[in-house]
Amino acid sequence: MTERPAPPSTAYLEQLRAQTVRRQAAFVPLASPHRGADERDAAKVRAAAEAQQDDVVGLARVIHAHPEEAFREHRAVAEIADLLARHGIAATVGSHGLATALRAGLTSAGPDAGAPDPAAGPTVAIVAEYDALPGIGHACGHNVIAAAAVGAFLALHRAVAEGAVLPGRVLLLGTPAEEGNSGKEILARAGFFDGVDAAIMVHPFGYDVADHPFLGRRRLRVTYHGVAAHASASPFMGRNALDAVALNYQAVGFLRQHIPPSDRVHGIVLEGGERPSVVPERATVEYYVRSAHAATLRDLSERLTDIAHGVALATGTTAEVTWDPVPFSLPLRTNAPLAERWAQHQAGQGRTALAGGVVPEILAASTDFGNVSQRLPGIHPMIAVSAPDVALHTREFAQAAGGPAGDRAALDAAVGLALTALDYLADPELRAAVRQDFEDAGGPVDVPGYFE
Repeated sequence: MTERPAPPSTAYLEQLRAQTVRRQAAFVPLASPHRGADERDAAKVRAAAEAQQDDVVGLARVIHAHPEEAFREHRAVAEIADLLARHGIAATVGSHGLATALRAGLTSAGPDAGAPDPAAGPTVAIVAEYDALPGIGHACGHNVIAAAAVGAFLALHRAVAEGAVLPGRVLLLGTPAEEGNSGKEILARAGFFDGVDAAIMVHPFGYDVADHPFLGRRRLRVTYHGVAAHASASPFMGRNALDAVALNYQAVGFLRQHIPPSDRVHGIVLEGGERPSVVPERATVEYYVRSAHAATLRDLSERLTDIAHGVALATGTTAEVTWDPVPFSLPLRTNAPLAERWAQHQAGQGRTALAGGVVPEILAASTDFGNVSQRLPGIHPMIAVSAPDVALHTREFAQAAGGPAGDRAALDAAVGLALTALDYLADPELRAAVRQDFEDAGGPVDVPGYFE
């Protein structure tokens, strides 16, 4: 008889879904007090986006059909560069140390390759992602992200060619390796976002949300070193590294009762010895450590470090504690004035972008765009491509992102990103409000030095 794991109860998800339905029914759509761009220019952008739908859908489909993992997105970035070239736009592929990064720029004078230009005036970046997950492809919908960003850039390019005014500069920034590798932070430390005044992007989801939380995330690896011994003849001569890992795992479990509800610690044992007859002299546990606020992520990190060393003392082992083998991600900071403009433009596409808190904030993951948003004003709204009960990072979500709903989301998001970028450049009062909102939230953060 084949035993199967007990299926998890869906009762809690059903409660969250019912709560969301009630909140949606009472939700008053977001409004913006700012005028944004001239309507004649906005109309040119909408018409340009309509004329280039085939390009957007084609790009979304080809990236979805050929998923590439972090730092290997060579076909995806080539497809983007080739599409831009067909429209007369030169892009730089390979930038700031990453071979699959991409840059292209646009002003009223026309397109350029995206090199820094301090004289270009206010600069807004439209950010693309295109890496996939191992085994399940575009189960986070990065094909939609890429197509939407490129579609927005192409719509602005065509609108400018037809006389729309672009009082500043738009950059298209292709960023590799979001999934677990913090490609944006690697690029940011190399100066990739220097000169950018605001950054915008969109992410697929089961709901349309203008402001959804993303948790900060760090990686912790603890390797315990003990003393090997014969596990039967002389176990008293050993110091068991696997016991240390087991005790660490238990201690972290006990800690969960005493951390904020938005904190997350989840781990696996990577190494636990070679054979049962030998007391393990080396064992390793690795955790993802997440929190909704940068300060609480720092507190949680300190507690986990204390556990690692306390366990070593208790077991007679030594602890090798390694934080962040790849750069960490800080929590996402959403800029309210930009999010309101996004919501207004999504309403024009027939979508209602919900405010933060309507969709339960417990349904949160992490993104390296959080680090960008801690350096400069940014938004990372969510756009629905699936039913609400389809989770990210599943085969079902990958199927939705590669189907008609994913195509529609890429088209609607391209319009929203293009018009939000145009608003930012065209409306000085909006730019001032964006900056003030950012300063009120704490201003720029020294991201690389945050945990030092």
